[in-house]
Amino acid sequence: MTSKETFRAPKGTRDILPPQSLRQRALTDLFAEMAGRYGFGEVVSPMFEDLGVFQRIGEGTDVVKKEMFELVSRSGDTQLALRPELTASVCRAFAQHRPLTPWKVFYQGPQFRYERPQAGRYRQFTQVGAEALGSDDPLLDVEIIALASRFFQALGLTQVRLLLNSLGDPEGRPAYLVALTEYFEANAESLSIQSQTTLQTNPLRVLDSKRPEDAAVIDGAPLITDFLSDSAAGHFASVCAGLDQLGIDYEIAPRLVRGLDYYLRTTFEFAADALDAAQNAVGGGGRYDGLVEQLGGPATPGIGFALGVDRILMACDAEGVFPGPPAAADVFLVDLTDGTQSLALIDELARGGVRVDRAYDNRSVKAQFKAADRSEAPLAVIIGEDEVAAGTAQIKDLVTGDQRSVTRSELLVEIRKLCS
Repeated sequence: MTSKETFRAPKGTRDILPPQSLRQRALTDLFAEMAGRYGFGEVVSPMFEDLGVFQRIGEGTDVVKKEMFELVSRSGDTQLALRPELTASVCRAFAQHRPLTPWKVFYQGPQFRYERPQAGRYRQFTQVGAEALGSDDPLLDVEIIALASRFFQALGLTQVRLLLNSLGDPEGRPAYLVALTEYFEANAESLSIQSQTTLQTNPLRVLDSKRPEDAAVIDGAPLITDFLSDSAAGHFASVCAGLDQLGIDYEIAPRLVRGLDYYLRTTFEFAADALDAAQNAVGGGGRYDGLVEQLGGPATPGIGFALGVDRILMACDAEGVFPGPPAAADVFLVDLTDGTQSLALIDELARGGVRVDRAYDNRSVKAQFKAADRSEAPLAVIIGEDEVAAGTAQIKDLVTGDQRSVTRSELLVEIRKLCS
């Protein structure tokens, strides 16, 4: 007799079970609510796209070279990829549907990257984010940064820093890339093997290395802020002035770059100091140009950000904030009859907006109350033969032990009062 095979979630993924799943849902719901306040509507994109959509984000990036999950259709004539990020998908949707601008959208959902799993980083991970397309206005940059910053505040986080930089524009960046390349080539022997390889495709991304052996060389690299054109410098000054006006603190980080190739001008990152310094980035974004055009649309500027839900929840744990919603049930039914009374009551209370649970299999009264305690519901509704005959039900406060009888017609109203 052969033993049954035990299957587990694939490496780099995991099952998110209650109550953790309820907490994650509460976080994404909060983000959706706040994005709506700032005038953003939700966009829902496919989890997979034509491979070419993501190749546009930069052939030299690790996302494209090493981390994408690539698929081939059954017919063999279409190459697809699970989305590693959502900015490219949003820009593809804009190019396809041509909505009115400025187009302000938010999203939430899973992304997929084949990379080494580590704390707060999985091969399937959830992000929330926002994109605004169709305007170069630096005040739009301020608005979208404010949305992310206020979201962290709404979660109760106080140890999240905003790092801010400008990546310049096509007018000033070429001179900087020349200077940066010359510097790194002169110090190539002191760089890690990985950064030496990156240098051949995109010297700007060497600045993004977190490897200890690269730190000293990066510290001595030329600063892009010394190469900004007048236009880029003016744009950056307007962003800083707008953040100052809103009272949003930030730090100028002249070596901050984004890992994808399409960014220019404003770039930013949020760092959670409550987490280990090597893994404290909880989100970031920046302004980009040319991506919509590469995907078949008109030349369209954009700015956006993505925030990692797993890292954010780790930061919340570290600061002891955003514990998540209370118990999954408001009321636990204790049925002393044959169970049919619970069937009707659950339907009645659920339709009335009350979260309700019960035990099954005709368990004993003692077992039902144990189940009620495990549910962490604050209230129990008890119904037996006497209550059925009298048209009543017992409401018991599972915290204080207080118990009283109400008529069935009053039950829903009384529970709503107690749960409010």
